[in-house]
Amino acid sequence: MIIFRYDKTFEGLLTCVFDAYSRKTFPDRLLGSGDIEPLFTDELHAVISDREKSNRVWKSLERKLTKNGRNMLIHVWLSETAHADELIFRFIRKVTDSAIAIETDYSDEDVLKMIQTAKKVSKEAEFVRQFIRFRKTSDGIFFGALSLAYNALPLAVNHFIHRFVDQRWIIYDLKRDFGYYYDLNTTIEISLKHTGMMTDGNIDARITDKDEQLFQEMWKSYFNAIAISERINPRLQRQHLPKRFWKYLTEKQ
Repeated sequence: MIIFRYDKTFEGLLTCVFDAYSRKTFPDRLLGSGDIEPLFTDELHAVISDREKSNRVWKSLERKLTKNGRNMLIHVWLSETAHADELIFRFIRKVTDSAIAIETDYSDEDVLKMIQTAKKVSKEAEFVRQFIRFRKTSDGIFFGALSLAYNALPLAVNHFIHRFVDQRWIIYDLKRDFGYYYDLNTTIEISLKHTGMMTDGNIDARITDKDEQLFQEMWKSYFNAIAISERINPRLQRQHLPKRFWKYLTEKQ
C-alpha cells in the first residue's frame, strides 16, 4: 500500500497530485500529519505543500474542467466528509487521464459521488443566505450565527459583502468556531472562541444594542400577523426550513 502524507490543505492536496504524476506512483491512501499508518504500508511519501506545484495542477484542471467542474472540487473539499480528499484525488486523476470530458458522467461512481456531495454543500451555503438572522451589538456590528453541517460559510460570504456593503457585520459558524468580519472596507476571518461574546449560539444580551429587543419583538409580531393559521403545515415547513436552524431564527423563538 502506498501512502501520501500531507498537511490536509487544498494546496497540499493539489501538490499530492503533482507529486504522484512526477513520481509515477499513485497513493492508495492520503493521510494527515497525525493519522496512523495502515499496518501493511509498502511506501510512505511525505508531501510538502508547494504553491507553484499546486498552481500548475490547477491550471491543468482549468483546461480539462468547466467552471462548474472546478467549483465542484472546492465544494467537495469544504464538505469535510470522510475521505473527501481521496475522492477528489481519484476524480482529478480520471479527469487528467481521460481524453473526453467526464465531469457529468453519472455512470462513474466517483463522479456521481462528487456531484451529489457538491450539491449538498451548495444547498448548505444557500441555507446560510436564507436563514442568517442578524442582531445588532452596542457598537453597531450586526452579528449572525448558524451551526452548519458542512463548511459552507466561505461559499456564502460574498453574498453578504455585496448585499450589506454599508454595514459592519459578522457571520459565524458555531460548529467550526470561525467566521468573517466586514468593516466596510475589508473582510477578515476571525474566531470568537475565547472572547466571551457569545452565549448559547448568540451574542451576549449585555452587549446587544438597546433597541435590539424591540426590533426582535416587532419582527415576531410581523411574522405572526402575516401567518394564516388555517394553512399552517408543520411538515412542509420542516421540509423548506430544516428544524436544526429554528433555534437561530428570531421568529421561531
